[in-house]
Amino acid sequence: MVAISDARVAAVRRFNRFYTRRIGMLRPALYDSPYSLAEVRVLYELAHATAAPTATALRRDLDLDAGYLSRILRGFEARGLVRKTRSEHDGREFHLALTAAGRKAFAPLDRASQAEVGALLAPLPVPAQEKIVGAMAAIEAALDAAPASSPVTLRAHRPGDIGWVISRHGALYAQEYGWDDTFEAMVAQIAAKFLQKFDPTRERCWIAERDGISVGCVFLVARSARVAQLRLLSVEPAARGAGVGRRLVGECIAFARTAGYRKLMLWTNAGLDAARHLYDQAGFRLVAEERHRSFGRDLVGQTLELRL
Repeated sequence: MVAISDARVAAVRRFNRFYTRRIGMLRPALYDSPYSLAEVRVLYELAHATAAPTATALRRDLDLDAGYLSRILRGFEARGLVRKTRSEHDGREFHLALTAAGRKAFAPLDRASQAEVGALLAPLPVPAQEKIVGAMAAIEAALDAAPASSPVTLRAHRPGDIGWVISRHGALYAQEYGWDDTFEAMVAQIAAKFLQKFDPTRERCWIAERDGISVGCVFLVARSARVAQLRLLSVEPAARGAGVGRRLVGECIAFARTAGYRKLMLWTNAGLDAARHLYDQAGFRLVAEERHRSFGRDLVGQTLELRL
């Protein structure tokens, strides 16, 4: 692992802030359209695909969270912008393509993007334009040649970790689901109770870590002598798709069995598709649902259980 100086890190961060501001990445919608940056990227990939991709391929190419991409595609389907065709080779997969309405919606976005980049370069003399384009090509080539990410390791919590858990839950759920700060307050209460009453023989917090950076977490807490609860599962967007969530859930199940619990339960909400997929794969079964108003949203709470 090559040592990176603080000055280099600061320089890259400074450039990122400058460039994202210049190209408008911080706008809630692009080009005076109703679409976000991620939605425009999905439309672009579908418009330029040589063959209709599956959602799995699209998620991999764009490095998007599966649940986030699923919500985008459902919105496009509801607007008649995308059509799905079942794969002949795998009945669980669907190929995606823009409809005529989808191509009509994308056309002005494509023109606006072209015009915006043209306006960015137009004031500069040709040598300066070529210098910028060359520098961009050099950055792309260097980063594409970078070694693969280091492996993710799981460890027990340490001082400072619980504050990170609270902060990241609040930020991620606000960004991805629009939940308000009452959710962060609830996470803080759960985390504080865990620390205050922590029993290491029957409870655990695992932190997923890569290159010294926390990228995920999960808690297992005692509900009774025979029942444990899985809580606060989270994986950072940059670490998704690598099996981190599956490993965290697996650690909970293995520890619960070793600790002598007979049942593992959890509470989640409908629409958290990526997490629900992990729970289903691990053998959890839905046992109850209830509608509720929480975190600034109308939600459907779901209780899942796993017999150990």
